[in-house]
Amino acid sequence: MRLWLAALCAMTLASGCAVKEDPPVSDEAVSRAAYRHDGPSKLTLFTMISNDTGAGAHTSLMINGSQRVVFDPAGSFRDPGKIVVRDDVVYGMTPQLADVYTRFHARKTYHVQVQEVDVPAETAEQALQLAMSYGEVPDAQCSVSTSRILAKLNGLGTEFQQTWFPKKLAEQFAEVPGVSSRTLYEYDDADRFKALRAYDPDEVAAQVATKDEG
Repeated sequence: MRLWLAALCAMTLASGCAVKEDPPVSDEAVSRAAYRHDGPSKLTLFTMISNDTGAGAHTSLMINGSQRVVFDPAGSFRDPGKIVVRDDVVYGMTPQLADVYTRFHARKTYHVQVQEVDVPAETAEQALQLAMSYGEVPDAQCSVSTSRILAKLNGLGTEFQQTWFPKKLAEQFAEVPGVSSRTLYEYDDADRFKALRAYDPDEVAAQVATKDEG
């Protein structure tokens, strides 16, 4: 185990991996971006899996509590002009942005396993607070940071063990009572930023306003 961890650290250093230095985001910007989804309190685990090798590539966790966010540890879903991200938490996770998030990851080279479970409001809020206070996550630590949060939650009906592997974490999440699972495949451009570039928050806001007026 120690040798494996040493090898992982060596690969991380060799590839120049480090904690990302995202631009600072004000409390006001975070507050403005907050979005409360009217669905049930819920946890959604995303596991990105290589279509070529079947290996897990990334883990993230969407939390619907007093607001809906995605804990995207060491993630690359970033565009300061369109989305608000602070300490690896993506705020303002509207249905439109959630759709862009999944399509950002599902492409020719990867598919996304989506596991969802309704949880007590207290559990969702605990997860939200843990994610918001976790801080930026170094590269290669997406699964271990997410598993640490899940291991601290009350009300899941199962005990999580810390793991570095996305698919191992997905296997543990599958043991939560009531969890459902689906898999998203898309075969568009391998450039994952194409979906994000096409996202226009102003256009979405205008469409929502028009719908509300109607």
